[in-house]
Formats: sequence, C-alpha cells, structure tokens
Amino acid sequence: MTHHDDLRSDSLPTTVRGFLAAHVVRDADTASSFFAEDAVAVDQGESFHGREQIYAFLRDAGSEFEYTTEQIGAARVDDDHWVVTLRLEGTFPGGVAELDYRFTIREEVVTELVIANHESR
Repeated sequence: MTHHDDLRSDSLPTTVRGFLAAHVVRDADTASSFFAEDAVAVDQGESFHGREQIYAFLRDAGSEFEYTTEQIGAARVDDDHWVVTLRLEGTFPGGVAELDYRFTIREEVVTELVIANHESR
C-alpha cells in the first residue's frame, strides 16, 4: 500500500477539497452535498447513515463552541482512501484537538468519513 504523507491541499481530490472548504466555514448544505445518498459518517464512535443524517450531524457538530480549523497534514492511502489531519483550537473542553478525517471516495463522492483522534506515527 502506497502512503504519501504531507500532500498539499491542491493534491487532494476535488471532492475532499470541496467538503473541507465548506466544512471549515460550517456550510452543512454544501458539505453534505459531497456525500453519496447512502454514505456513512462516524464521529466519536457515533454513526450517521445517509446524506440527511450526515447533513444534521454536520450542521450541529460543535455548534456550541467557537474554534478555528487548520489543515496540518494530508495523505493518500490509495486511489479511494485519503486522510486529512485538522487541528482545531477553540472554546471546547481541552481547547485543542488534532483529528484525522478518513475519507473513502468512489465515483467522486464520499461514501464513508471517519473522524477520529489523530494517531502520531
């Protein structure tokens, strides 16, 4: 398995770039449009099935906090799998979090997104 770390943002698939651009500005309508109708998103062990549930999750997640988001890493696992690491800083408990957004892309849509604490290598 080829694993290319620290890719530039413009090396990411258009789908991933579009999702992240919308997600960072908390545009759940646009962000959810990058998902397949039957996609799954998992955050902190909770699963959201289908574009409607994913939209609601994206709309509501972290809405009670103020925070900034910075991309600190990106990697291509293979043609269908990409990992983007985001650093969040804000008013949530702990104040800083590094999260891996693990994307599965098929036919230019996200079929699965798993958000988990960043694993250092």
